Amino acid sequence: MFPLYDTLRSRRFPLVNWMLIILNGAAFYYELNLGGEGLFRFIHTWGLIPVQFTSNPAVTWPTLFTSMFLHGGWFHILSNMWILVIFGDNVESRMGSLRYFIFYILSGIVAALLQTYLSLGSNTPVIGASGAIAGVLGAYLILFPRSRIASLVPILFIFTIVEIPAVLFLGFWFVSQLFSGWRALQGADAGAVAWWAHIGGFIFGTVAVHLFAKRH
Repeated sequence: MFPLYDTLRSRRFPLVNWMLIILNGAAFYYELNLGGEGLFRFIHTWGLIPVQFTSNPAVTWPTLFTSMFLHGGWFHILSNMWILVIFGDNVESRMGSLRYFIFYILSGIVAALLQTYLSLGSNTPVIGASGAIAGVLGAYLILFPRSRIASLVPILFIFTIVEIPAVLFLGFWFVSQLFSGWRALQGADAGAVAWWAHIGGFIFGTVAVHLFAKRH
């Protein structure tokens, strides 16, 4: 299933959501202008490397923040930003811009910490906004479970647009992340995907949303 849009319109312009998208885009544009060796050093300097973070957190703690604005390729950033466009506006509308920004950053930090804890010996940089965005998805599930997500769904080898209740769409997504995360812990090839960052961010989002969302 590939999400196209949600049927719930935002009541306000999502200023912070677009600011986050622009920041991610600017960081990726900078990456594109680095050479192979330069890009390697940049990612290994500002990405979150579990073994380095756990051995010297007093020096490497900034990577908890910087890593969530870096991406590993066009598909990585475009898929993340598309999800943020679909789900972030309504969450920001319910939280307010400042609360939404704090919530987004905290979701990314919690996601990165869980991924680090479960891969302590890894030298592979953890990068990407998906942990923070997973927090947004968790908040969306709690705030708008009856919203519908228009998605491309393959039916008999033909893609068709189907409106799926958010609770089913996001529930299926979370279960798929749990399955992939469990396989990664069993030693299966994780495909360089930080599954537990997704899981950690999503769980944080479902729990912390009540601290940030404004009541009607």
